[in-house]
Amino acid sequence: MAEVVAEKRRLGVPPIRGISAGDSAPYGWAPLVVLFVVGLVDRVEASLLSGMLPLLQREWAISDTAAGSIPTAAALAGAVVSLPAGYLADRYSRTRVIAIVVFCWGLATLGSGLAAGFGMFYVMRVLLATAEHIDNPASGSLLADYYPPLTRAKAYGLVRITTYLGGVGTVLGGVLGQAFGWRVTFMIMAVPGVLTALVVWWLREPARGFLDQVVARGSGEPTPVPDASPRGEVAGMTARLTGGLRFGTQFREVLRIPTLTMVCAGLMALAFGLTGIAFWIPSLIVRRYGVDPGAAASLSGLISIAGVVGGTLTGAWLGRRTHTTRKGGRLLVGGVGITLGALVQALAISASTLAMFAVLVLASSFLSATAIPNMTASLADVVGAASRGLAFALLQLCLTAGAAFGPLVVGITSDRTGSLATAMYALVVPMVLGGLLCLAARGSFERDARRVLGAAGGLHD
Repeated sequence: MAEVVAEKRRLGVPPIRGISAGDSAPYGWAPLVVLFVVGLVDRVEASLLSGMLPLLQREWAISDTAAGSIPTAAALAGAVVSLPAGYLADRYSRTRVIAIVVFCWGLATLGSGLAAGFGMFYVMRVLLATAEHIDNPASGSLLADYYPPLTRAKAYGLVRITTYLGGVGTVLGGVLGQAFGWRVTFMIMAVPGVLTALVVWWLREPARGFLDQVVARGSGEPTPVPDASPRGEVAGMTARLTGGLRFGTQFREVLRIPTLTMVCAGLMALAFGLTGIAFWIPSLIVRRYGVDPGAAASLSGLISIAGVVGGTLTGAWLGRRTHTTRKGGRLLVGGVGITLGALVQALAISASTLAMFAVLVLASSFLSATAIPNMTASLADVVGAASRGLAFALLQLCLTAGAAFGPLVVGITSDRTGSLATAMYALVVPMVLGGLLCLAARGSFERDARRVLGAAGGLHD
């Protein structure tokens, strides 16, 4: 009896009657809320640096090149662990992986505030990024097992929106940094990571691939959910799904999915441009419009938040309407949004007034954000449950590779040309190319998605 009571207290427990193909949220919405908080804490802790960058440069007299190299080094360190993180997500408890990683975020953030010099601070930011890259494949895999294709775009949209909510951290970094100093700010922001880790520890691990089987069967009758304990049916199902595949074989099979590879390449190009521009926006506002660092960080962050939230909600609505009415409808919405958003971003960089700059950046963020719910949901649809962790690890690796060099390229070009705006212009072209690649993935989406459901149905039989 005690074990039953303890299980009911955990988050994400499915109904006793089982799960049917028509259930929109068979495990409830609590897992979505928890994973949203995880993503938000991730981005807040990572984006604190952008809001406090002018303060750090003032104290340690570091150049734009040195400052731009921090996210580059952090991204490269994260890239090293991305694929191993996918291996872990496909074979071990994903909720436990996330909980441990989030706890490590808190420690690295605390270490940033306690850094005695720039070298130690640099190391802490790299360690933070390394830990952050381990949880993404597990989170992406979990969402596909918590929510069916009907509501998958909504779930991915609300969780992945946090990837672009770095504005929250930028605002907090700028405001708290100016009020209390950058060291105290990092120490304060270590607390959310520790508290979030405790919540994730109580999140129930869903049966891997079970929801795909229910949807593939298409029955309205509830199907009993397998035992979720490590020694129960879930462990057996995991072994059955992977089929004892070696990592190299599994990785090659993932790379053979055309939709996945094109979307990953497109988003890598987008990340290269978008991250490089977003990192330097507060500094551009300070230098061009004469605004103080706190106000610049607040304005940049608030614009980003408003644009991303509005764009994501609109994108989820458009994606759901076009998913069944147009070929590769989700990819159409996302690809068009990315392409138009990049072009509007170019106009924003050339704006002569702060008001016009703010309006154009808001429009660019809104358009680009329509891709958030659609791209990630599309990837989950075209990759089987056995390899979703590795697929999202590959996506994270591509995003990291793109994001690694954007801020550094802008910093180097700015130092050499003496113009931050000129340096940011160079990154618009890769963003446009990213949108076009995502549009090209429409040609293979339907075929890849049918293959996944067909395989799930065969496994059930």
